[in-house]
Amino acid sequence: MITRISIALLLALVPATALASQCPTLMAAIDAALPTASLSDADMAKVKELRQQGEDQHKAGDHAASEATLGEAKKLLGI
Repeated sequence: MITRISIALLLALVPATALASQCPTLMAAIDAALPTASLSDADMAKVKELRQQGEDQHKAGDHAASEATLGEAKKLLGI
């Protein structure tokens, strides 16, 4: 019985860990696109602000908010 519970807990935690690792991948994609992006100064500033906010959220452990924020930055970049 304890083995089954342990396996269930492990399987429940694995997806959360996998999602947490998406934040650095999203940040890297944004960082790679920034040098060649053709954006207005205002949009570029917004992307950089969202990128920093997403990193701060990731460091604070709020991965869902981080992914949403970084996704918004990616949308502005067109990636």
